[in-house]
Amino acid sequence: MGKSPKTVLNKSPHSPIADSGGRVLERGIQQQQMGEFQAALITLQQALAVFEQTRHKKGQIKALYYLGLTYYSLGNYVEAESTAKLGLTIATTIGDLRLKAQVLSLMGNTYRHQDRYDAALEAQQQSLRLFLQTKDRAGAMATLNNLGLVYKAQGKHHDAIACQKRALSFAQSLGDQLTVGQVLKNLGNAYYSLGNYPEAIDYYQQRLELAQAMAEPRTALQVFRNLSNTAYALGDYKQAIRYGHERLALALELQDSRAHEQTLGNLGVGYEALGEYEQAAQHYEKRLKLARQLGDRRVEQQSLNSLRSVCYTLGDYARIMQYET
Repeated sequence: MGKSPKTVLNKSPHSPIADSGGRVLERGIQQQQMGEFQAALITLQQALAVFEQTRHKKGQIKALYYLGLTYYSLGNYVEAESTAKLGLTIATTIGDLRLKAQVLSLMGNTYRHQDRYDAALEAQQQSLRLFLQTKDRAGAMATLNNLGLVYKAQGKHHDAIACQKRALSFAQSLGDQLTVGQVLKNLGNAYYSLGNYPEAIDYYQQRLELAQAMAEPRTALQVFRNLSNTAYALGDYKQAIRYGHERLALALELQDSRAHEQTLGNLGVGYEALGEYEQAAQHYEKRLKLARQLGDRRVEQQSLNSLRSVCYTLGDYARIMQYET
């Protein structure tokens, strides 16, 4: 651990060493949250060593939890699981229900990534019961979201949606706009995967409104694409085109060339579906020109194929020839 040669070890959880462990723990948590995972591992192991020396049980659990979370963030799910289990053992021994719930939820996530869905469900359900018992709404919200991910991985979309809706209710009551946004998008995706396009549009629209209220243009750009795709799947081609034009304007404002070319292609498809082939051809032409400016041969070839098809439909063979020479 860090150098503190003048500090005398003792077993009191409120000793200078324990306080030092708390400061080291905070630094490790900050590193973990900033994505500095390798540094976080070292710092959190130092904090754990201090808490073990002082027999500070809660400190040990917290250090083990964040160590496990760091391993999880690195994709090392086996190490994350074993670390979380150590924390669970201590939390169970001292009867700290809130810390036990946190560690159980982390364990559930590690099980899910290892495709151990029954174990993941059991861990998340135990975690949820404990968070509800301790009236920890934020913890319950997070665990409901994790529980929904397990059901989704199992293909149990209706169960996943039920969890997401409960999580949304908690997030709204807490005023947690970040989580509200995430859950609205998840619900839109879930309904889309079920083919329930009107419900998907409803949740995507709510997500769009939140993104606009919070001045999140990048998120709005993504949601416009979801809305356009869903309207197209619903057969509402005019609405799909309206969403597409809104996305196009935002892509131009953000100078996002990739979103720009994608949207031009989607608009071309939308106009084709309406039988408006001249409009389709114009958008494919714009996409082709942009692809050549970007030096993207794959998109260039896609655009040529689309343009060739619509020009043949129009009987305008000379038009496609000028781009192929």
